Amino acid sequence: MADLQAFLTPQVTTIAVALLAAFSIGGIIYAIFEPSLSGRKAREKRMHSVSSRSATIDAARRAKDGDRRRKSVQDQLKEFESREKKKAQKAARLSLEERIDQAGLSWSRTTFFVFSGICAVVLILVGLFATGSLYLTAGLGFVGALGVPRFYLSRRRKKRVNAFLNELPNAVDVVVRGTKAGLPLGECIQIVSAEAREPIRTEFKRIVEAQTMGITLAEAVSKLPARMPVAEANFFAIVIMIQSQSGGSLSEALGNLSKVLRERKAMKGKIVAMSQEAKSSAAIIGSLPFLVIGALSVLSPSYMMVLFTDPAGKIIVGASVIWMMLGLFIMKKMINFDF
Repeated sequence: MADLQAFLTPQVTTIAVALLAAFSIGGIIYAIFEPSLSGRKAREKRMHSVSSRSATIDAARRAKDGDRRRKSVQDQLKEFESREKKKAQKAARLSLEERIDQAGLSWSRTTFFVFSGICAVVLILVGLFATGSLYLTAGLGFVGALGVPRFYLSRRRKKRVNAFLNELPNAVDVVVRGTKAGLPLGECIQIVSAEAREPIRTEFKRIVEAQTMGITLAEAVSKLPARMPVAEANFFAIVIMIQSQSGGSLSEALGNLSKVLRERKAMKGKIVAMSQEAKSSAAIIGSLPFLVIGALSVLSPSYMMVLFTDPAGKIIVGASVIWMMLGLFIMKKMINFDF
């Protein structure tokens, strides 16, 4: 019995080893050829091909949509650029009613002419009682009829435009917060028209009133640069127009616009601060001749009267005034910046 066990043990061991080797080889072969035999490899290949094709189609569709949107934006910008060129050409010949409207006055043409006549009469009376010279009185009347009213109108217009530029970033921020909270753009503009300061309140009220008349919001906003001829108002109108036609995140676009407006405002303040020294120097240089003439006229009238009585002195005075005005004009152009 012991001899039989001793005889069978090597054989069993050999058989077991052979079986294990066969199973191992079979497992390796199955692992290698199973995907091909079961069709899983072909299925995975088809799925990969389909997913790659879908990704390619999606990428092509996104690229096509992006190209279409970019083209739409470019067309809108070209349209706005041509429109702004026409507006710039038209701005050089603004009517009196448009100037009065941009100044924030509710005057009519007749009211403006009445105001001009009152200014002319007042200055004529001042000239008659102060100097008694007909030439000086006529000059003061001319200044009162044409110079003072237009200067007042220009001053009011500039002041109103500056107030608009100071308040516009705050109004855009209100619109941004409203759109982020889920409010419609029209309702945000109504909030601004009710809560903002002048002249933002009046201009946005006009947009709301235009909407109530049946005009679309984009068209109503596009009229804002005509009433406020500044680049910032044009930026706001462009963003609203492009978003209404091309879509996209309005809050993000207006947020970027608010950032640009505040950066422009900060840059303007920096430029004004840096140019203030040059303005002071120009004012001092421009006033020196008049101060010297006034001092010499008080201290030595006979010395100064030669310039006004002698023909050669009159020529010198006329040439000096011309050169003085030319120098002031050049200095003004050097220290004034267009934003």
